[in-house]
Amino acid sequence: MLLGEAFTRSASSWLDEPLAPAAYPVAIGIVAARNRIPLADTLAAFLHALASNLVSAAIRLVPLGQSDGLSVIARLEPTILDTAERAADASLDDLGSACFAVDMASLRHQNLEPRLFRS
Repeated sequence: MLLGEAFTRSASSWLDEPLAPAAYPVAIGIVAARNRIPLADTLAAFLHALASNLVSAAIRLVPLGQSDGLSVIARLEPTILDTAERAADASLDDLGSACFAVDMASLRHQNLEPRLFRS
């Protein structure tokens, strides 16, 4: 929710009316819809931002330089675009996951203090 609220504040310049606080992916979807950005483009931008954020964290946490980080992102672009295209055509029956251990770790992580790279 914190990331969604931060995104909402940042995106307010592109909105005609205020946006209520929402989870990050929901806020992105609302802003994109209000600005008539096609779904496939929105998904590709979201996935690119996710990959970029993860690579940025890796650059700071492991011995990975900026040039190597950019190379990783460049190599991910075909996968990002393919995934966005498939997701744009997916139905609700196609979406979902079953990552219980990751979900439980994520629930614990949100309450840690201090959190690394907290939004």
